[in-house]
Amino acid sequence: MLIIGCDFHTRYQQIAMVDNATGELTERRLEHENGEANAFYRALPKPVRVGIEATGPMHWFERLLAELGHELWIGDSAKIRASDLRKQKTDERDAVLILQLLLADRFPRIWVPTPEERDLRQLLWHRHKLVRLRTMLGNQLHFLAMSQGLCRKKKLFTKVGRGELNSLRLGPWASRRREELLHLLDQLDPRINELDRAVLEEAKRREDALRLMTHPGIGPVNALAFVLTIGPVSRFRRSKQVVSYLGLNPSEHSSGGKRRLGAISKQGNTMVRWLLIEAAHHTVRFDPDLRQDYQRLKFRRGNAVAKVAIARKLAVRMYWMLRSGADYAQLVRMQGSPDATLVNANSSLG
Repeated sequence: MLIIGCDFHTRYQQIAMVDNATGELTERRLEHENGEANAFYRALPKPVRVGIEATGPMHWFERLLAELGHELWIGDSAKIRASDLRKQKTDERDAVLILQLLLADRFPRIWVPTPEERDLRQLLWHRHKLVRLRTMLGNQLHFLAMSQGLCRKKKLFTKVGRGELNSLRLGPWASRRREELLHLLDQLDPRINELDRAVLEEAKRREDALRLMTHPGIGPVNALAFVLTIGPVSRFRRSKQVVSYLGLNPSEHSSGGKRRLGAISKQGNTMVRWLLIEAAHHTVRFDPDLRQDYQRLKFRRGNAVAKVAIARKLAVRMYWMLRSGADYAQLVRMQGSPDATLVNANSSLG
């Protein structure tokens, strides 16, 4: 069997390859654009195992190895880097390090979604970026209005509010800015609505997403994003692991018997974390337990900390709904029953 440690870059890759039968070590650099890497992997006799750090621009490489029937292991970049004690870092050393981890059976392999799930993530990311762009355009229009003494908040984008905005007497360039911002805003709305319908249709096809949507404040976007990001719920033994995976756990620097907790780590999926915090706004309006927690934390620590805390609790609840197969009504009954000690204990960690 051929074992390959691959240090992958956008334009090239550095590999270190060992043949288990002969023990021969081969190191070389493969260019991407001229087809050298493609030809190299096509010429390799099976079986082949390739180890690589998780990185963005590698989807074409993943498809190539899948087409050729080669085995691809994707590893945690931070853990791979932490396993090297020396401070010298070169492409050659990185490739050899990955190879050594593969040979020693210490390669920190991570879960990888299917190509279909990865494509659905693109749907969610595209919608997320367009929504953020719409918010940015709206904020600029609010600034233009307030600079002329017109403060309408959300009503600025109603029929009456837009009429007032258009009637403002502005300078030539400010007028052009207002006109083009409104034009861009009008173009975004139908596109986002189309993506919303696509997300809803996909969420309806997934039992797990439908189950999560029974929770107040969780819509198809939140449910589908959570399911696609978490993957098989069996990967996580405890809710604390899910919270850490999403970057909602506090950073910590404890030593000498003193525990120091900081802000959340933000080491997880940015979009899902943002969606959970947004969902907390709606959830606290309909769930009495979370509303009580939110009001208590808001009084003690402020609105921002309270929202993040509710997002964490919401992630814990969603995890348990997936793990137990219970919808929102069943989860509430489970939390109120004496047989739900485990669920209550883990929910309190949120």
